[in-house]
Amino acid sequence: MLAVTEQLIYSGGIHATGMDRIVRESGVARKSIYRYFPTKEALVAEALRERDERWMRWLVSECETAPPGPPRLQRIFDALTGWFARDDFNGCAFINAAGEVAAGPIHDVARAHKQRLRDYLRSVLAECGVTDVETASADLLILLDGAITCARVGGDYRAAQRAARMARQLIQD
Repeated sequence: MLAVTEQLIYSGGIHATGMDRIVRESGVARKSIYRYFPTKEALVAEALRERDERWMRWLVSECETAPPGPPRLQRIFDALTGWFARDDFNGCAFINAAGEVAAGPIHDVARAHKQRLRDYLRSVLAECGVTDVETASADLLILLDGAITCARVGGDYRAAQRAARMARQLIQD
């Protein structure tokens, strides 16, 4: 049920995905869903938490194939380039979700995901010898989110490689 919910909201949006469709496509009775999740918002928040876990595991495992330092930083952008080329790429689920809700559990999950991502970026930047990892990780997160947005909204699937070039400049400063 959570996987179906995640796929539906990722492809169509939170507001456009009704509980009737989640019930129909998951095969789980509405009463059972509401036994575990008292609201659609709670269900969506949990589906996004699971996506956060899976997405971060994917990114870290992709990046850990490269040696620490600049090669690992580059690997982040290589992983994004591959993700952008997938048929099911629909941008960042967390940016999308935060764009649909102003506050509450769903927005909190989106914020927590971005913090987790920034924490990982901080560790990669430290491996690169960056001294001000706080500022650099904030800048790098903007580059990643910008590349994701440009790929989704503008169809610019080379955005990750452009962002990688800027990231290399970032660690040289």
